Amino acid sequence: MRDLLVKQFVATLQPADVLPSERNLAELFGVSRVTVRAALKLLEDEGVLRSAPGVGTFVAAPHVSTAPVLRSFSEEIRERGWTPGSKLMESHVDSADFVVAHDLSIEPGSRFYEITRLRLADDVPLSIERVRLPERYFPGLLEHDLEGSLYSLLAREYGVRISRHERRINAMNIDAQTAELFGVPDRAAGLYVVQSGYDQHGRKVEHGRSLYRGDRYDFSTVAYAPPESPAAHTPPETS
Repeated sequence: MRDLLVKQFVATLQPADVLPSERNLAELFGVSRVTVRAALKLLEDEGVLRSAPGVGTFVAAPHVSTAPVLRSFSEEIRERGWTPGSKLMESHVDSADFVVAHDLSIEPGSRFYEITRLRLADDVPLSIERVRLPERYFPGLLEHDLEGSLYSLLAREYGVRISRHERRINAMNIDAQTAELFGVPDRAAGLYVVQSGYDQHGRKVEHGRSLYRGDRYDFSTVAYAPPESPAAHTPPETS
C-alpha cells in the first residue's frame, strides 16, 4: 500500500498538494481504511507526507535526514526518491598555506583543489558545499564534469573510495546572500558542517565546509554506552 501511494500520488504531486481522503483512497485501491491509514502514517514517519487537522494529508517538501551511514549527498537524495543535482559555482587550484596544509594533512605549499557547488534535490537548493582535495591524489580532477557525484567520480577515475567521515556540526543563521540563493528568509536557521574524508587506505583526501538549510536537512547520530567493566558484575563482599 505504501508503494502504491508513492507511485500514484507522491511521485506525481507537488509539495503542499493534498491527497484524496482516506475513504476515497480505500475505494480507489480496494482496501480498508485501516490499511490506508497505516500506510499514510508510515509515509508521515518517513517525512514524505504531512497532515493537518481540517486540511488533510499533503505532500511534504523535501527534507533530508542523514543517518550515520556513510553515503554521498547524491545517494542520500536518491534514497529519498528525489533527483540530486549540483551547480558548479567555482573551482580552482591553489597552494596550501599552513591552515589548509593542516586541514588536508599535506605539506605547506602543496597544491590542492577547491571546488564550490550548490547542491540540489529536485532542483531545490539544499546546501552550499566547499570541498578541498590534495592535487597529488587526483591529477586532472578539474577537467572532469563536477556537477555529478564527486565521490562516484573519485572512485571511477582514481580508484579512491571515501570510507570514513569526521564531522563537526554547528547551528548558525544564514547570511543574507546565501538566504537569497536558498530562497529562505535572512538569518534563517542553518547547519554549518566541517567534514574530513578518509579513503580506503586511511589517507585524508577531503576537507569540506558546507552550509545546509535547517528547514530541509538534518543529521542523525547513534551513540553506544561503553562496555561495563567486570567489576560492575562482581557481587559485594560479605563479612
